[in-house]
Amino acid sequence: MARAGRDLPRQQPTLLLQCRGASADHLGRLLRPGFLRAPAAGLQCAGRSGGAVLPALLRSDRRPVLRVHLAISLPAVGTLVNQAGYRRLLERYPRALVAQAIREQIAAERATEPAPDEQRLLAVGDRLEDWLRPRLRRVINASGVMLHTNLGRAPISPAAAAAAADIATGYSNLELDLATGRRGRRAQVVEGLLQRLTGAEAALVVNNNAAAILLALAALCRGREVIVSRGQQVEIGGGFRMPEVMRLSGCRMVEVGTTNRTRSADYEAAVGDRTAALLVVHPSNFRQTGFTESAPLTELRALANSRGLLLLNDLGSGALTPIFDEPTVAEATRHSDVLTFSADKLLGGPQAGIAVGRSEPISVLSRHALARAVRVDKMTLAALEVTLQERLLGKPSPLQLMLAQPPAEVRRRAGRFQAQLAKHGLKTELREAETFIGGGSTPGRGLPTWLVVLPGPAARLQRALRTADAPVIARIEMDRCCLDLRTVLPGEEPALLDSSLAALGKAGRPA
Repeated sequence: MARAGRDLPRQQPTLLLQCRGASADHLGRLLRPGFLRAPAAGLQCAGRSGGAVLPALLRSDRRPVLRVHLAISLPAVGTLVNQAGYRRLLERYPRALVAQAIREQIAAERATEPAPDEQRLLAVGDRLEDWLRPRLRRVINASGVMLHTNLGRAPISPAAAAAAADIATGYSNLELDLATGRRGRRAQVVEGLLQRLTGAEAALVVNNNAAAILLALAALCRGREVIVSRGQQVEIGGGFRMPEVMRLSGCRMVEVGTTNRTRSADYEAAVGDRTAALLVVHPSNFRQTGFTESAPLTELRALANSRGLLLLNDLGSGALTPIFDEPTVAEATRHSDVLTFSADKLLGGPQAGIAVGRSEPISVLSRHALARAVRVDKMTLAALEVTLQERLLGKPSPLQLMLAQPPAEVRRRAGRFQAQLAKHGLKTELREAETFIGGGSTPGRGLPTWLVVLPGPAARLQRALRTADAPVIARIEMDRCCLDLRTVLPGEEPALLDSSLAALGKAGRPA
């Protein structure tokens, strides 16, 4: 009886009953009327030797409990892959990939129920398409957050993107000095530009700002103490916490002051024989107001000089030009031994972390073993070089262009988009609101904007926009799905219109 499941004809359901000391007729009498649609002749009872088919299920009183199993013979992979429909898939995909898709489909059917031949073929094709569908896609940012971390932060300029593509598709002098023919340093590609923009003696580029501050602490302060204010023990996105970075770098963190008030005297009182540095962390992703005080950078610089300590400064977003009350990179560099900041936020470049400062400590960072682990690739350096050149020439980044849009221009753009929707019979409204820079910069500070408020259920519309052919990231405000045109890049309006119409059910699809 153990072979019964293997000997069944294709797609013939059979009920296998396993019991101890009970016949099929006896089990049939235990069943509720109408429970089995198959005739009694279709019942097979596997004895004790049939345990390979299904394990016995017995209650504590050893009365048998019925277990029904649908044994189905499914076609072999080798059989399917040679059929006409699957041969057409082989024209587009490698044979091994098609075979893997068939195996997964057969496994899914074995766990549920068999599919008709045509449906199985379509499912295999869908699997193959899904496997090769790009997961990293361009989206339209209508959220009103300019440096949206989940959307990749700052868009780089077309020239920076072209430079990265050019370098990526060929060879380059990444670590070669063309003048001497000797091995060069990666940082030298952008070091001169960073010196001119920040006034620093030297510079180093790594893959993000978290890596830059980790490298600075590990290379300069390992095994010693670093003093930091309690009000600056920040946590940024992804659970990145400054105390944990301190431990990872091998430093001992010494906390001073209170959450809301820390003076330079607090730092001075904590300096000891094991102190290596004072650390300043700019609270770029939150804002303290009210009864607050922090030690001026000039006073900390004087204290560090008088006690022979390093002054490390994690600036976070890194504004080259004044924006709201954010400290600028050049201003902070004058008072810091090492200053770190992000390249993909207010600078408007690719993802990277930049460390600038005095030559001696920056040289120590560049020679540390961790520097190789967090170094940047050639595409990042190519894009960053063009970005820095554009900032040096005073050319605005895409982010700066967003920031510079007058509210009246944003309203005109929103009005034009509203008119396009009206041509398709959609009634919308305009609403004043605020756009935020985001990305852990200028917390609590917004810019005036105008929203296009779409009709219909907010959550359903937001999801429909997000899953459109050209994905749109909208915002929900006052229980309405809204589009903020300030963060929509020039030239994206036609795709935004198509996605909006599709989401609203005006392109032949349900909303």
